[in-house]
Amino acid sequence: MDSVTQIVFGAAVGGAVAGRRAGWRGFAWGAAVGTMPDLDSFYDYGGPVANFTWHRGYTHSLFVQTLAAPLIAWPIERLHRHLGVGYRRWLAAVWLILITHALLDAFTIYGTQLLLPFSDHPFGLGSIFIIDPAYTLPLIVGVVGALWLRRDWERARRWNLAGLLISTLYLGWGVTAQQWVEHRAQAAIEQADLPAERMLATPTAVNSLLWRIVAVGEDAHWEALHLLGSDEPIEFRRYPNQRQLLEGIEDQWAVRRLQDFTHGFYAVTEEDGRVVISDLRMGQVGFYAFAYAVGRVEDGRTVAIDDARHSTSRPDPFTMLDDLFACARGIATEVMHCGTSMPR
Repeated sequence: MDSVTQIVFGAAVGGAVAGRRAGWRGFAWGAAVGTMPDLDSFYDYGGPVANFTWHRGYTHSLFVQTLAAPLIAWPIERLHRHLGVGYRRWLAAVWLILITHALLDAFTIYGTQLLLPFSDHPFGLGSIFIIDPAYTLPLIVGVVGALWLRRDWERARRWNLAGLLISTLYLGWGVTAQQWVEHRAQAAIEQADLPAERMLATPTAVNSLLWRIVAVGEDAHWEALHLLGSDEPIEFRRYPNQRQLLEGIEDQWAVRRLQDFTHGFYAVTEEDGRVVISDLRMGQVGFYAFAYAVGRVEDGRTVAIDDARHSTSRPDPFTMLDDLFACARGIATEVMHCGTSMPR
């Protein structure tokens, strides 16, 4: 999730676990600890592909976080020993803040390597967009309300827990909605007889009503948009996938790493003589958030380049706003249809 969400989520968890004696300090330390795992964004892993695929790596490992929690909690307890909170409670707060940060990230599509160093599998459920105000706002209201009412701890606690409960219920809603969309999408794929090997459904930007569906085959991939609750048929558009361009460089680390990290949801295209791998999970046709040039075409064959670089040949990202406008129009249409079809 985005940094603001993780900060306020950490604050909510810290305030809830640290309890009355910690007061506002529990929220403050929760916010600080809640952003710690994302400090790996400032570390250079040695190249664009490495930076992309190792973000949410060791700092998001449940094993590493469990080892780090006592080291983080100890100075906090020493600093606030006069409060009488106790080391075990601070330890519980820090540990829960860290692991819930990583688990929350795993609900997004990006990929969170929860099991390092035992496995580098990137978990990415994809049931919530990385920025979703409907998830974040209840947390903000709960934390602000709790801090405002901190002298009345019972009321403050209820505000904070209400924010956590509502946001958690929203996560559950996202998972349920995703299952429904995937069910409909699979039926549409079978009806259209698409030779798809894998399929995913993930919400579009800052909402959980308009969903983007991606199906991937051997030489093409298909994309569609579906408004949750709509009876309109899902219509896929086909886009070529030139995976044969990887012949000759398929053993390169950047190629193999991108194939694994994307779970096979990638497209290969040629752009101005460069062979580009695009992560199909984030963005849309014409504007994928992560696309990397991994080779170049010379005399009809592909040769590797020394350093796979982020592809910058993209159109204006504001074209993605068309999806949100389509979502708004679709919602309005559904509401009007509901109103006119109700018995009078």
